[in-house]
Amino acid sequence: MNAVTQESTRQWQEADAQHFLHPFTDHAGLARKGARIITRAENIYLWDSEGNKILDAMSGLWCVNVGYGQQPLIDAATRQMKQLPFYNTFFQTSHPPAIELAELLAQVTPPQFQHVFFTGSGSEGNDTIVRMVRRYWDIKGQPARKVIISRLNGYHGSTMAGSSLSGMKGMHDQGGVIPDITHIEQPHWFELGRAHSREEFGLIAAGWLEAKILEVGPERVAAFIGEPVQGAGGVMVPPSTYWPEIQRICDKYGILLVSDEVICGFGRTGHWFGCETMGVKPDLMTIAKGITSGYVPLGGVMVGERVARALIDEGGEFNHGFTYSGHPVACAVALANIRLIQQLDLVRHVREDIGPYLAERFAELNDHPLVGEVQTCGMMGAVQLVKDKGASTLFPPDLEVGMLCRAHCFGNGLIMRAVGDRMIVAPPLVMTRAQVDEMMALVRRCLDLTLAELHQRGWL
Repeated sequence: MNAVTQESTRQWQEADAQHFLHPFTDHAGLARKGARIITRAENIYLWDSEGNKILDAMSGLWCVNVGYGQQPLIDAATRQMKQLPFYNTFFQTSHPPAIELAELLAQVTPPQFQHVFFTGSGSEGNDTIVRMVRRYWDIKGQPARKVIISRLNGYHGSTMAGSSLSGMKGMHDQGGVIPDITHIEQPHWFELGRAHSREEFGLIAAGWLEAKILEVGPERVAAFIGEPVQGAGGVMVPPSTYWPEIQRICDKYGILLVSDEVICGFGRTGHWFGCETMGVKPDLMTIAKGITSGYVPLGGVMVGERVARALIDEGGEFNHGFTYSGHPVACAVALANIRLIQQLDLVRHVREDIGPYLAERFAELNDHPLVGEVQTCGMMGAVQLVKDKGASTLFPPDLEVGMLCRAHCFGNGLIMRAVGDRMIVAPPLVMTRAQVDEMMALVRRCLDLTLAELHQRGWL
């Protein structure tokens, strides 16, 4: 690192600490340490201001499905910026990128989805879900149906409605929960269900939804929302019996089923959408992240015909929307991104090649002394760290062993996220087998370094 680069990094870090409030951050702690300054990216790699090359095993923030530096997306943004950089879709107005993207989404999503409501993010999408679900039941003459059931440790965004739907205690402690949103336990076999087989536990965990519906009163329940695989909760892959039973329960009581596909959508699970991987037919889907591979912000809600027909044929004006609903540049990039996913055959690549290979390599970590469980689904993986492998004993949470491991990852050129003591990855879908091998060598090295540090600290 030369003096000029070193000085630039220091200046950026000082300005960052003085002016930039980061998401989900202890700002005093960050100011003491100094932010890591990322300056460029290519394929699955990042470079920081000190010249360090980093393998991005989290796809930015679960979103860079096609990898960095894809020229078709850059060209699409450039063309659209020159032709029509912005116009709104209020006041009975539309434009070609939004229309063409809506048409393409109707083709790649499950057949019950023929309509989309555009937003700027997944969080805005889930705010829209709350408004749309409650409006639907108003139209249907059942205004008492306002309660939406979600899951503890699920993540649905950080806006007021999104954070209320999310089952994250830290978020609720700082902002509360809006009325008529309640939560059930997550289908986490390793912590909650090891007295049963995974398949038995899947039915038990789904049964918690029915119990909550009966507790609240079926006549008051509007919808259930869940991620096919809980992402920010730690890549919690549910038992195979879980989602079909959730579907059965929703159908039994007539409530709407909402699949939050912000992370699982656009190929990550080996199908276009996670609900297809899990074999369920939702009424609504939240989309974002992978729709543009994160190149520009865009989100939305895919609206099934049950809800769409009520809104269109019976609902009159739907008093909801955003300045950037259907932003032309975002829609143009999304079109290019989805077409590239199709051209590169990435969904099949994940389902039949790179996803199974990732699962195979992850399974090899089961021999490591710190590993109690591994899970994968498509291009997502989780490693559960344990204190005692034989007894599957977890570390005391206050030790923050996951954060120790994450520090070793960052120090060795790997972005791997810690959720408690669960280490997770969600790499770009364009990854090759050689790059999976490269990533797994780094993962094992960081686990070994973590193990050595824990011995040194006397925690093992």
